[in-house]
Amino acid sequence: MRRLLVTGGAGFIGSNFVHYVLGHTDHHVIVLDKLTYAGNLESLKGLPSQRFRFVMGDITDTSLVDELVGSVDAVVHYAAESHNDNSLQDPRPFLDTNIIGTYTLIEAARRHGKRFHHISTDEVYGDLELDDPERFTESTPYNPSSPYSSTKAGSDLLVRAWVRSFGLEATISNCSNNYGPYQHVEKFIPRQITNVIDGVRPKLYGKGENVRDWIHADDHSSAVLTILDKGSTGETYLIGADGEKDNKSVVELILKAMGQPVDAYDHVIDRPGHDLRYAIDSTKLRTELGWEPQYRDFEAGLEATVQWYRENESWWRPQKAQTEAKYKEQGQ
Repeated sequence: MRRLLVTGGAGFIGSNFVHYVLGHTDHHVIVLDKLTYAGNLESLKGLPSQRFRFVMGDITDTSLVDELVGSVDAVVHYAAESHNDNSLQDPRPFLDTNIIGTYTLIEAARRHGKRFHHISTDEVYGDLELDDPERFTESTPYNPSSPYSSTKAGSDLLVRAWVRSFGLEATISNCSNNYGPYQHVEKFIPRQITNVIDGVRPKLYGKGENVRDWIHADDHSSAVLTILDKGSTGETYLIGADGEKDNKSVVELILKAMGQPVDAYDHVIDRPGHDLRYAIDSTKLRTELGWEPQYRDFEAGLEATVQWYRENESWWRPQKAQTEAKYKEQGQ
């Protein structure tokens, strides 16, 4: 049994991790979350109260972070500003949370001698050409292209520096695009699903040729647990499930799963600096730590995700109108 502090545990990937941990281990979990628009207490409903506690607070709050880090065995750091469109509109929150917040946490972990795992993204590597046979590896140079990905790259480098300079017992994982329950409707897959539920045609950036490497949130969670248990201090592990799909194909699979014509979508103006392709090589994680994904069939995982949004309208409905109004202002 371990006591874990999970930052950002009311967000999409963080809440899935909390559910996974409490369902698959005897660990105790404290969630620290600021409850910005992306955090939702409804995502943490039904968890065993004897092993779970929620604390509302900011990861830049030094005294609160110090108290919580001192009370646990390990920190799993999910909290981040993570939406590219938002980072283009207002970069400052990304600096505060992703850089200053990470600094605050690793300083507390250093003071208390705690195990630290840092959740990052494949977007720190920039993008690949659509016809490039290569995939990202742990040795791929960083080449971020947005305020979001650049601040995540900066937070990764902080963790690496604290390992080398101060002996912080830390690992890093860079994961591909997640999908699954509890994802905010501003994101690509849930936005399309909820639009179709509302009788609105999905929106596709540009020609829809941009490729993402998709992984179910449960597979991400199991990989993080594996790294927490078996990973070596100072090492980075890439998490991916060989799920490369272009955005056009994803929209068409969503429409198919929802019984709609596969061409029933509209093109909108492309995002500035839109990365072409992400692709993860997770060989190191699989060979050194023995991890394997369970959701190998993207279409089946997507169908299960569609069903979750159909059955949990009360969870996503409060977010929907404001999200679509914001996109409308942006012409998207």
